Amino acid sequence: MQTIIAAIDFSDVTQAVLDHAAKLAGAFGAKVYIIHVAAPEPSFVTYQPGPQHERDFRAEELRDEHRRIQSYAAQINEQQIDAEGLLVSGETIEKLLEEAQRLDADAIVMGSHGHGALYELLVGSVTDGVLRKSHWPVTVVPADR
Repeated sequence: MQTIIAAIDFSDVTQAVLDHAAKLAGAFGAKVYIIHVAAPEPSFVTYQPGPQHERDFRAEELRDEHRRIQSYAAQINEQQIDAEGLLVSGETIEKLLEEAQRLDADAIVMGSHGHGALYELLVGSVTDGVLRKSHWPVTVVPADR
């Protein structure tokens, strides 16, 4: 095992996902890629620019997310584990799996939020989607850990 993807969403389970990915990477001498998939801004997708203040706000959000991801990577690097943070944009499940392919991942570590059955039925789950479509082993870290 050489490459581990830690898929994060900045929720309460993020630190547990990072801890688990670092633990696996330490055991195998693997590199950790910390990936957050930012949803594309609808106006960016259709190339119709929205009001400048909305675009500025979204740009600041993305800069903040990038800083947080780099901070997480530094936290893992301090443990003598090679880590790199990536902020990518797109449809979450598809983009995460594309990145796993591009990086030649050996495993994916991600969190589960533990929503109820009705929520999962109506909204779906990124974790469920990744589990169903992944060609890689996926470790799911529960939210109530």
